[in-house]
Amino acid sequence: MSVPLETWNAVYDNDSAPWVIGEPQPAIVELEQAGRIRGRVLDPGAGAGEHTILLTRLGYDVRGIDVSPSAVEYARRNAAAQGVSAARFDVADALRLADAEALADDGGTPQFDTIVDSALFHVFGEDPESRAAYVRSLHAVCKPGGLVHVLALSDREPGIGPRISDTVIRESFTDGWEFEDLQPARYIGRVTDSVAEQAAGLEQVNGRVSVAAWLARYRRI
Repeated sequence: MSVPLETWNAVYDNDSAPWVIGEPQPAIVELEQAGRIRGRVLDPGAGAGEHTILLTRLGYDVRGIDVSPSAVEYARRNAAAQGVSAARFDVADALRLADAEALADDGGTPQFDTIVDSALFHVFGEDPESRAAYVRSLHAVCKPGGLVHVLALSDREPGIGPRISDTVIRESFTDGWEFEDLQPARYIGRVTDSVAEQAAGLEQVNGRVSVAAWLARYRRI
């Protein structure tokens, strides 16, 4: 992974992650309400666990994974505090999902009907090898006909974090994928020290910013 594990652990240990807003992203909530999430669900890069908690509460069979042990512990505490004890989180590398023992079904490769990526894909935006490995990893654990949703920060206007173009998304999901949709969206972030400079010129409301994003949907062939 292009970001050191120690960095991921630190932002959860210090509660300084700008993507931890204390609730699910509205774009993901809307996906569920639109009926775009079904079956067994994977939440890669689950972070604070808000989307796994939401979907578990709604009755989905969902697994949240993160490469950071600190993130997983944070998510478990978060789920307990929200009274969603059934939410499941495990440490796993998103670049090697097929090898994740925590996700294996009876010793076989895990298979999911829906994968919901909220703000993980863009982390690999400037690292083509990791980006390609991640897309292959998703393909390996997504059932044929299954859907992958990608909510990624967009470079179409000033924002925070690692922002990417829609072209990067389109060029990454090619072999083994059928394009369904890619639309502008919004992403809510928390202004912490790590993004304070980027956020200085943005409208802030209660320490939050709403920034441009992409919401893409691909079907696994």
